[in-house]
Amino acid sequence: MGKSKVVIYTTPTCPYCNRVREFFKDSGIDFTDYDVTKEERALAEMRKLTENGERVPVINIGGEIIIGFDESRIEGALKKYGEEG
Repeated sequence: MGKSKVVIYTTPTCPYCNRVREFFKDSGIDFTDYDVTKEERALAEMRKLTENGERVPVINIGGEIIIGFDESRIEGALKKYGEEG
């Protein structure tokens, strides 16, 4: 698949972040996971993508931003950008 087009911004204590990680792993989707509690640059990127939003997870699939674990939106974006596992 090459370089991952799926990026998630998460925190270690967020249950929905764990669910989105499991979803991508179970689906065989490559993704990059940034812990915004440890990576200041990732936090700044996340805020820019969400207009200073603080909710996690934030999922970037080919430039489409999804805030929260919304399985149907994630699946739609994966199909749109050809990232199915």
